[in-house]
Amino acid sequence: MHILIIGAGGMIGGKLAATLGRSGSLGDHAITRMTLSDVTAPLVPAGASVPVEALAADISESAAAEALAARRADVIFHLAAIVSGEAERNFELGYRVNLDGTRSLLEAIRREGSRQAYVPRFVFSSSIAVYGSPFPDPIPDDYVLAPLTSYGVQKAISELLLADYSRRGFIDGVGIRLPTIVIRPGAPNAAASGFFSGILREPLAGQRAVLPVEETVKHWLASPRSAINFLIHAATLDTAALGVRRTLTMPGVAATVADQIAALRRAAGPEAADLIDHRRDEVIEGIVAGWPKSFSPERATQLGFSAETTVDELIEVYLAEDAPGASG
Repeated sequence: MHILIIGAGGMIGGKLAATLGRSGSLGDHAITRMTLSDVTAPLVPAGASVPVEALAADISESAAAEALAARRADVIFHLAAIVSGEAERNFELGYRVNLDGTRSLLEAIRREGSRQAYVPRFVFSSSIAVYGSPFPDPIPDDYVLAPLTSYGVQKAISELLLADYSRRGFIDGVGIRLPTIVIRPGAPNAAASGFFSGILREPLAGQRAVLPVEETVKHWLASPRSAINFLIHAATLDTAALGVRRTLTMPGVAATVADQIAALRRAAGPEAADLIDHRRDEVIEGIVAGWPKSFSPERATQLGFSAETTVDELIEVYLAEDAPGASG
């Protein structure tokens, strides 16, 4: 089996590459090789048990998308994206990468399959940003998509493309709406949701963190470990169970910022919580105000997807796998 990970330079893509490289298998199939792609060539994970090639490719350019499709990977993980805050600040870049890049890639796969039969499993990382207020709490699986950010619109349109290209038999697509990933390791990124990780990650390291919203803000969270498990399960899932509704909302933890801070106190003491600086940011507040708070992801749960159930577990995963000095 040949695995292609697009967006392998990101945190989730890198972790997925490392996990599959170590295991050497995906479900019941042995991985014979992996191709890792991003705008700049991603790092090859250490200790991989299969051949790994890393290359630079911008999927919004048709030639690059066609070159990737010509590799005829059995499973394609499409993780490449301009994150939420950056997509809102840079309208043209967000649409070029998040929408035009996805369409370019799907079209390249369709054209490749027209020359000789080729229908890869295509796992697409979508986002809960496809929902926008007003909405119920929790949000059911059949609730209308009405995003309130450019990023959410780009993901919602891509979900429709995924469904249509699957319906036409060009790909065997599965979309997963990822919760906000907490706790993200490493340096902060440009996502508007970055503070959900920052108010835990930095204090756990004895560093100050900025909280730009009220503690009453509630959101849907899952760990990097769960994100990797979601992707792998989506790649091995029997898609006959999906029917025409190809995208699923993933399980997660519904928690307020106050819940996060309380879990931080339990894990690292009150002095850790004292490192959080409350500094209001109206732009971030405006973006987050339109985000969903919790879900009832019955379809995903019935199909075997699972995640953490408390913020305490999210912190435990980070300390075990991603904190400086963790065993991984």
